[in-house]
Amino acid sequence: MTKQFPVLVIGGGHAGIEAAWAAAKYGPVGLLVGNPATIGRMPCNPAIGGPGKSQLVFEVQALGGLMGRLADETAIHTRMLNASKGPAVQSLRVQNERDGYSQRAQEVLLACRSLEVLRGEAADLESDGQGGWWVVTTDGRRFHARSVVIAAGTFMRGVTWYGRQSRHEGRQGEPPSRYLSEALERAGHQLRRFKTGTPPRLRSDSVEFGELEVIAAQTPPRSFSGQPGAFAAASPTWQTHTTAVTHQLINEHLSESPLFSGEIEGQGPRYCPSIEDKVVRFAHHDRHLLFVEPEGLETSEVYLQGFSSSLPPAIQDLLIRSLPGFAQAVVQRYAYAVEYDVIDSTELTLNLESRRMPGVFSAGQINGTSGYEEAAAQGLVAGLAAARRAAGEMGILLGRETGYIGVMLDDLVMKGSEEPFRMMTSRVEHRLLVRQDNADERLTPLAYQAGLVDQAEHERVQRKYRRIEETVASLERQRVQGQTADAWLRRPEMTLEDVEALGAQLSPELAADEREAVQIRVKYAGYIARAQTQLAAEAKARHLSLDEVDYAAVASLSNEAREKLTRLRPATLEQASRISGVRHADLSVLLVHLKQSQSAALPSEGVSRET
Repeated sequence: MTKQFPVLVIGGGHAGIEAAWAAAKYGPVGLLVGNPATIGRMPCNPAIGGPGKSQLVFEVQALGGLMGRLADETAIHTRMLNASKGPAVQSLRVQNERDGYSQRAQEVLLACRSLEVLRGEAADLESDGQGGWWVVTTDGRRFHARSVVIAAGTFMRGVTWYGRQSRHEGRQGEPPSRYLSEALERAGHQLRRFKTGTPPRLRSDSVEFGELEVIAAQTPPRSFSGQPGAFAAASPTWQTHTTAVTHQLINEHLSESPLFSGEIEGQGPRYCPSIEDKVVRFAHHDRHLLFVEPEGLETSEVYLQGFSSSLPPAIQDLLIRSLPGFAQAVVQRYAYAVEYDVIDSTELTLNLESRRMPGVFSAGQINGTSGYEEAAAQGLVAGLAAARRAAGEMGILLGRETGYIGVMLDDLVMKGSEEPFRMMTSRVEHRLLVRQDNADERLTPLAYQAGLVDQAEHERVQRKYRRIEETVASLERQRVQGQTADAWLRRPEMTLEDVEALGAQLSPELAADEREAVQIRVKYAGYIARAQTQLAAEAKARHLSLDEVDYAAVASLSNEAREKLTRLRPATLEQASRISGVRHADLSVLLVHLKQSQSAALPSEGVSRET
């Protein structure tokens, strides 16, 4: 018998997990995977978060997603990166039990009554002529769905490379998706080839940890969900670096890298290059930092973060043994590169629906992104949109002003990417307003309206921010040693604990994250107010006309922006913001120029227009 689902998700990686979980809040979902035992697998580094990425995870958590919860439950090491900098760029990174993360993801999905895991390889997509789709598997089964989400990762016509030897794989030891690319091409999608890589895995008992720099876990541990796991600070990580010998070996063997010999056609990630690419591109550096991180508390492996490579195994052995602490290292799994098909993300809507195949959504690396976190965020958006479409409801759009997910969607759809896209804090114009610590304040009300979180969670978040606002107001009222408590707290050297020691009274109900939120709001009140004013001004200015602007006369525009604006002639500031290469700084320059032009056009005070 033919099975029917409102939504069918293809792929069980991080994008597929979130898509299935979000869609299951609306009704029955089918999750089609080649091997259910690989759901939630972490083929690269088993870690979640980091700059620009933790913000995505906090937003996924606020929207009712799974990634933050899974990361917390399987955490073995947590650190707040950029802790000495402002809250806009502080980013949580959680090291995970690799196998534990996958196992926990499978347990959660299999326990979901409205979700059915199906085993098989998708071979084709056929329109039913009424807005729905047939998903045909290689063994001839047919599944009908009103909406389909493709979360194929690196599997579409995937090829792995070990030196100049290649084999058809989506990742190490797993067959590729052989036919989905053809289905998308028949519909008119223009596919490209991208490339990414993984680091080697080493036997932990072959590493001299005494020669490495220890990076202790943060205590007390931090978390995405507010509930750290039992082993969140159980393991350290370590740091080493490349040497002159490492660099010499790489330069001597570049011809054996398929990336440099031209055999890999796919574009690799500029912000996460292979070790051979780093050595060539940054030849003026005499060393590159590498991070040694465990795969779990009881596994026999560690991996070298920052040491992805496509060089042959024999060369990798030499390179690894040139590193401090690795003279006797034994490789259990060698690094490799994987090349795969991606679609042009500008052919999608902001809800990640194909413009060429209405009802077909895509999420994750198929859209040209890199990273677990980017994939998960897209999966949640695509799953929600697919479910709402299947239910006959309008999609929910996340604009740039809503946070990191909105910025990522806008950049992907409006600008596209010529390389694997990675989310970074620098992409977000108003990052002081959309921090990781206030993701639930911004997005949980929206999630409640969309049916992604229940009333109890919505009310919990509302109570949390009422306590925060009441505490800030209380600090503004209380006078301590001659001035208000909030004035004391605004001093750079003062903390909330210091202000309490001076005599300020705070509610004992405040949790640690709430105390942190109070401190941020008070210390950065002026900056936050300025950012909110700027955001409001930009919203008002989006429809300002650019018809009469001479871009050659606008000082401080970047050369790329000047060339593209002159050639494309956008009608409004809003249209200009959608042009790839036109940065937020360029838009600010244009806004100032327009204001100056308007002021110059007005008559001087006391002089009539006739004069």
